[in-house]
Amino acid sequence: MEATGGEVRAVWIAIGIDAAKEVHWATAVNQDGQILLDRKLDNAGPEIAAFIAELAGLDGERLIGIDMLGGVASLLAAMLIAAGERVVHVPGLAVNRARQGSVGGQGKSDPKDARIIADQLRLRAADFRPITLADDTVAELRLLVSRRGDLVVDQTRRISRMRYLLATIHPSLERVLDLTNQGPLILLTRFVAAAELRRLTPRRLARQLVRAGLRQTQAESLAAAAWQAAASHPEVALPAEAATAELIREMATEALETKRRIAKLDQRLEALLSHHPDGALIRSLPGMGVVLAAQFVAEVGEIRRFRSASALAAAAGIAPVLRQSGKTKRLQRPAYANTALKRVFYQSAFCALGDPVSRAFYERKRRDGKRHHQALIALARRRVDVLWAMLAQRRSFDPHHRKAP
Repeated sequence: MEATGGEVRAVWIAIGIDAAKEVHWATAVNQDGQILLDRKLDNAGPEIAAFIAELAGLDGERLIGIDMLGGVASLLAAMLIAAGERVVHVPGLAVNRARQGSVGGQGKSDPKDARIIADQLRLRAADFRPITLADDTVAELRLLVSRRGDLVVDQTRRISRMRYLLATIHPSLERVLDLTNQGPLILLTRFVAAAELRRLTPRRLARQLVRAGLRQTQAESLAAAAWQAAASHPEVALPAEAATAELIREMATEALETKRRIAKLDQRLEALLSHHPDGALIRSLPGMGVVLAAQFVAEVGEIRRFRSASALAAAAGIAPVLRQSGKTKRLQRPAYANTALKRVFYQSAFCALGDPVSRAFYERKRRDGKRHHQALIALARRRVDVLWAMLAQRRSFDPHHRKAP
C-alpha cells in the first residue's frame, strides 16, 4: 500500500508480454507508468520459471497481459497460471491500434509492443478477458476441431480439382456425379474415362459397385447414370487422357480415405462432448450438432470468460456496433470478430430452421422486411442469449419456455 495526499491506495503492477516463438519480451509498469521491469525471456521452462520468481519479488498486485492465445504462448500462460498469476488476453488488434496512435507508431519492436500491452492493462484492465488453463477435454477438442478443419479444407480443394480434371476428359460424367458422396468416389477409383465405362454393361458395372460396398439400389442408379454419360461421350482421343484418368483415380482414393478420417474424428468429438459438463446442454439447442458444439467449446472454453451474453455476441461479431460522429449515428456490423465463433452461430441458426420455434422467429423477421441473411443473423443473435441462459442456469433447451427463440 502507498499513501497519496493522506489517501491510501493499493499498489498494482501491469505486466505486458509480447509472445514469440523463441523469445518473449516482458515489460512491467506501475499504475503511474513507471517501468519496473523490461527484459526478454526465452520460451523455455527454466527461463520462464526464473521470470515468475522475479515477478513474485515485485511489491504489488500483478496483472499479466499476453497478446496471444495458445500456440507458442501455451507454455508461458500455463506456467503463469499454475503459479497463481492473473493472466488476460490483449488482442493483437488492440496492440496494433494503440501502437499506431503513439509517437512513431509506424515502428514496431517486441519491447515497444510489450510496453503497449502493459499500458493497455494499466488504463483499461477490465476490458480484457482472462486466459484460463483448459482441461484435457477442451484441449483435445481444440486439437481435433483444428485438424478436422484442415481435412475439410484439403478435401474441398481436392474435390474441386477432381471436378476440373474430370470435366476436361469426361464432362458428361462430371455433370451427373456428386463427388461429396461416397458412391461416386468409389466409382472413380475404378472407372473414369468413357472408354472404360463402355466396356461394361450397366448390370456388370452395378455388380462391381455392390462388391465395393454400395447398396444394390444405389449401385444400380449410379451405374445407369455413369454408363449413359459414357455412351453419349464421343469416341475421340484426348491429350493425356490416360494420365488424367489415373490422377483422378488416385485423388478419389485419397478423398475416400479423408472421408473415413473425418468420420473417425467426428466419433471422437462426440465421445469427448459426452464427457464435457456442457456438452449435453449445448447439443440440446436445435441446430447444434456434434461438430458445431465441439467448435463452440473449442473457441469459448469456459463460458465465464464472457461477462454476459452480449459480450459473447460481441466476440462473435453478430452484435451491431454504434458508429457516431456529430449528428450521424448508425449501427453497423463489426469489422473484427472471432470468425470461427461467428460461423458456429450462423451455421447452427441455419440448421435450426427445421425447428418450429426457430423457424417462427425467422419468418417473423422476414415479414418485418429483413433479407434472408439479416433474418439468420437476428436468429443467431437470439440464440446467443438462449445458449447463455442455458449454460448459466444449467438447464437444457426448452422449446415451450416463454423466452425461447
